[in-house]
Amino acid sequence: MEKAPCPEEPHPPLSGVRGSTGRLADNVVHFGRALRAAGLPVGPGMVLDALDALQSGGIGSKQDVYWTLHAVFVKKREHTAVFDQAFKLFFRKRGYLEKLMAMMMPLAPGTPAPPPPAAALRVQEALSAGLQRRPEEERQVEIDMRMTVSDREVLRRKDFAQMTAQEIAAARAAIARMVLNLDEVRTRRLVPHPHGHRIDMRRTLRGSLKAGGGFIDLKYLGPKRRPPPIVALVDISGSMSDYTRPVLHFLHAVADARKRVHSFLFGTRLTNVTRSLARRDPDEALAACTTAVKDWSGGTRIAGSLGEFNKRWARRVLGQGAIVLLITDGLERDGDARLAFEVDRLHRSCRRLIWLNPLLRFDRFEAKAKGIRALLPHVDEFRPVHNLHSVEALCRALAGRGEDLHDPKDWLKTAA
Repeated sequence: MEKAPCPEEPHPPLSGVRGSTGRLADNVVHFGRALRAAGLPVGPGMVLDALDALQSGGIGSKQDVYWTLHAVFVKKREHTAVFDQAFKLFFRKRGYLEKLMAMMMPLAPGTPAPPPPAAALRVQEALSAGLQRRPEEERQVEIDMRMTVSDREVLRRKDFAQMTAQEIAAARAAIARMVLNLDEVRTRRLVPHPHGHRIDMRRTLRGSLKAGGGFIDLKYLGPKRRPPPIVALVDISGSMSDYTRPVLHFLHAVADARKRVHSFLFGTRLTNVTRSLARRDPDEALAACTTAVKDWSGGTRIAGSLGEFNKRWARRVLGQGAIVLLITDGLERDGDARLAFEVDRLHRSCRRLIWLNPLLRFDRFEAKAKGIRALLPHVDEFRPVHNLHSVEALCRALAGRGEDLHDPKDWLKTAA
């Protein structure tokens, strides 16, 4: 494992850990609990190992403490970013108040604020969770829940744009727990099958040799069935900013369970973020996507982006009955014939084209915009994507168990 640079170097030497009378054990236990809350597999045994390592290693500097705890708590490469942020926040050196005051000062015009590191928000919430209220200060309050609605049901129906930071974190955890069982498609490859249509001579002869050639048991080959690939085209314009990150969390969860998931982001240009979303840690994956994309929360060029995808990527990723998820509000400035031509070409290249539009959250939505009317005739399904309930309905539709049909022709008739 490559060593990441230890933060905040150089440091004044710490007092020796061996024989110290400070609250070393309490700090290490709390630090281990914070890492576990942030997503690292830290158990009581690892905390005891960390205490033994600190007490027997002869620690003399903060860098030694960093690498000692790193050797105990970090077991995978993707855990390094979370551990690094937790160590920075937990073991602050002197002068952090001046840093906070400098951060609160107004920046110079034209100087963009630096983005937070990957996993910084998650680690900060995990560290502050145990310090908000002590056990002796907690009070037992009895609440009558007979006339209230379940918090889980409220979260399923709540719009992503209206969620707080805590509700967004709960929604991300719910998306990560979703199970997506795609409806498998038939391929041209043949595999051993008990009721196949072609005799497998090799397996048949091998089976007959085991019985001495006196008995021949025919073995058959049948078509192989496998889940189709998923290709997602996600709009990252300013009007879609409240819904892009939950959708990316859904794609990260799908890509973690399935390997044939291709993700593309488009605003004014098209960007392939498949490799960025393939990282194990969700915060690190979204941070890599943000770094790779240059036109986040900008304008929208749906026709140009679809044309670039059809020209460069369609023949690479739209094979074996691929399902395309087009996630955009359809508010194209120029809803001309080029947009209709590109989306028709995309529809002909895939097995299913599903359009996910957050504007369907409005009850009085009407397909009157030029871009929306140009896209509707060439998609198979027209679905909302604005809360957890709509994401669950999408999972059922991809698995072939969609109870509610969303025919785009109905919206065209309504608009006419």
